[in-house]
Amino acid sequence: MTDHHSQAREVTPKPLYLNRRTFLRLGAAAASMVATGMIYRRLNRTGSMSVDTDEITGYLLAHDRSAGFDLDEAKTPLEQVVNYNNFYEFTTDKEAVGSVARAFVSQPWQLVVDGMVHKPGVFDVQELLKDYPLEERIYRMRCVEAWSMVVPWIGLPLAKLIERVEPMSNVQFVAFESLKDPERMPGQRGTVLDWPYVEGLRLDEAMNPLTILAVGLYGRLLPPQNGAPIRLVVPWKYGFKGIKSIVKITFVSTQPPTTWSRQAPDEYGFYANVNPEVPHPRWSQATEQRLGESGRRATLPFNGYAQQVAGLYRNLDLRVNF
Repeated sequence: MTDHHSQAREVTPKPLYLNRRTFLRLGAAAASMVATGMIYRRLNRTGSMSVDTDEITGYLLAHDRSAGFDLDEAKTPLEQVVNYNNFYEFTTDKEAVGSVARAFVSQPWQLVVDGMVHKPGVFDVQELLKDYPLEERIYRMRCVEAWSMVVPWIGLPLAKLIERVEPMSNVQFVAFESLKDPERMPGQRGTVLDWPYVEGLRLDEAMNPLTILAVGLYGRLLPPQNGAPIRLVVPWKYGFKGIKSIVKITFVSTQPPTTWSRQAPDEYGFYANVNPEVPHPRWSQATEQRLGESGRRATLPFNGYAQQVAGLYRNLDLRVNF
């Protein structure tokens, strides 16, 4: 794994996720960087802030390898998966997040499920997981910044939890909320985003067999920097849809607000489906930099999951509803 990791030589764009209000806060120097739309970093650099994978303990011994959820592509090395990640609740530096989040304690953890359901509840996550067999899903993960990974997640289909709480007939959307705790999540002491982080899916997207609540990766418990103890994984959408450290799931009849579409609605839409034909206003989405590879590769429509999900959007203009 270390040898493969050392082969990465390409630099990748790191677009600065800031709106005009934030530019003014950061001053002329930051505005100058934003004018280019990106800054460059080596994808294979972890440096002194990296997390030793031996520190990530707690194996999930009981999980099934789900048929039909594998790939014929190389998995991204664990060292890179846990040392290169966006989680602004801790820091905006994706290469330092593993170190900053290291002391975060995610047990015990309660998940509130409410809204328009017949059986709302407050679930202890560890107890909840005992009710469902955990599955391994090897998925592509495509960041809106045009870098990507292949990650072996461990979790349960979101549909199973949805069926358990029995949504009412007029539910159309599912809203998600992450933890807000600036004492434990130092990035929330700043104002780069409005906290807590919120996301949402249409009910049919949430019920799709590909959509999971992940609690682990690479056979191990999910580490803090990757969204412990429970996060959303929707592999045909850009990574920012995968809300981390979820504390609340609410069933609603109208489209809920989402953090990035609220922050910069001209750049980040509610749907955020991976679409190589629709560029971000500041960079192309036609290609991506896969962590651990030396060259760029073409981005696939719906991140390669068109066969499973394109039908969800048959009557939707994906250029308008980006």
